[in-house]
Amino acid sequence: LCPFVLQLQVSVALREGQIRPTELCHRCLSQIEETKFLNAYITVTEEAAFKQAEESEERFKRGKPLGPLDGVPVAVKDNFSTAGIETTCASKMLQGYIPPFTATVVQKLLDQGAVLMGKTNLDEFAMGSGSIDSIFGPVRNPWGYSKQYRGESSRREDPGWLIAGGSSGGSAAAVASLTCFASLGSDTGGSTRNPAALCGIVGLKPTYGLLSRHGLIPLVNSMDVPGILTRSVDDAATVLGVLAGHDPKDSTTVQDHIESFELPDEIAVQNLCVGIPKEYHAPGLSSETLAAWTRAADLFENAGAKVVQVSLPHTQYSIVCYHVLCCTEVASNMARFDGLEFGHRSKMESSTEAMYAATRHEGFNDVVRGRILSGNYFLLKQNYERYFLKAQKVRHLIANDFLKAFSSGVDFLLAPTTLSDAAPYLEFTKEDNRTRSAQEDIFTQSANMAGLPAVTIPLTLSTRGLPISLQFIGRGFQEQKLLSVAKWLEKVVKFPLIELEATAGNLQDAPKHKTFTSAL
Repeated sequence: LCPFVLQLQVSVALREGQIRPTELCHRCLSQIEETKFLNAYITVTEEAAFKQAEESEERFKRGKPLGPLDGVPVAVKDNFSTAGIETTCASKMLQGYIPPFTATVVQKLLDQGAVLMGKTNLDEFAMGSGSIDSIFGPVRNPWGYSKQYRGESSRREDPGWLIAGGSSGGSAAAVASLTCFASLGSDTGGSTRNPAALCGIVGLKPTYGLLSRHGLIPLVNSMDVPGILTRSVDDAATVLGVLAGHDPKDSTTVQDHIESFELPDEIAVQNLCVGIPKEYHAPGLSSETLAAWTRAADLFENAGAKVVQVSLPHTQYSIVCYHVLCCTEVASNMARFDGLEFGHRSKMESSTEAMYAATRHEGFNDVVRGRILSGNYFLLKQNYERYFLKAQKVRHLIANDFLKAFSSGVDFLLAPTTLSDAAPYLEFTKEDNRTRSAQEDIFTQSANMAGLPAVTIPLTLSTRGLPISLQFIGRGFQEQKLLSVAKWLEKVVKFPLIELEATAGNLQDAPKHKTFTSAL
């Protein structure tokens, strides 16, 4: 796909006739086939994609493209509803389910002429931080098959393939492996930023209410946000400009008019104040991530910005608070999957109650069932005040911590996204989903509880040749300022492009994608 690596580059190339939408679509489908060992896609919409590319090509011939995304290949996490295309949430519960409508953010992409390559893999119902708990198998990190990593690993024992992060691991792997130019994920506690960080790309979690959640199969209604994954900050800003705004189908979306998010080429950071949360020096933070964090702070200081330490005192309680609130809303949201109206239905016919219980036991994996049980426990009459109400009060205190930091004059916070670079699958699975989620969400979930925007960008490569990323957390609805700062750092550090090595050995156990022929 080189030299058209970035969405901006391919958009210009399409307008200037350097490449045709159908040719670009074909190249991306070929790349999906060549990298299928990553298991990034659950469904590849080959026929629909070609039809959309042909329609885009006709518009370009008439000189009337719909916008900057016309003809640009994109992918969508498989927990966004897509009319005519199976939407599974990577769960047996929804296998075979074809929605009658399309999620608002997906429809906005299609209305701009974007070409949908397919639906991407994830942890079942987006519950996880590794994208390893899908009924379609785990997602593999493209960087585990890069020249950068393979060159370093040749000097030591091969630890096996690497996780892509989660729960939007398929969307991150799809962008990182050059099969599309942008993808949609969802971010409830870091599910966009975590895989973006481990896969060396940009991951944006917008302010709660800036993007519509209509058609996003809910995990935690009060925290879920559609996320954007791209290979550059400018690309993320372009997609955000297309998706942002009020949706009458989602009462939580912002009512105000949204301006475009076009970022300036020259960005001054001299008058900015960068906050470094002291509580984010968490146990388990790798020395390399800490060094990258320190380096980024020094870059801002050397450029004239003011760098100060700030305190978010309730951070130590945030992960526990998050899991209580997450489980309670999961228990409520998962109640709709009863085997009566859609999705999996057990063959148990002795009674409605028996069928209902058997359906949920067969349809959900252990992780989902565990969160449902925990959530119902927290919501019991005798536990409601002790757990749920107390967690809501702590959530308010966490949000106030951010408000105090920003009201002190800090423009944005600079923090790690993950504790370290991507872990090998065998190491990652030594601990259970709950333990791993608590570790991997430590830096990310507080922004969701406060409803604030956050963006992660890759900064450097570790000694293993893997991405190390940092995140910026900003004030609510200040995405343009946040992305401008991220773009400045992106230009300064010049993170390298992945150099993939596809080998016959990689393809031996590659899964077969489902192919849907119907168009949206």
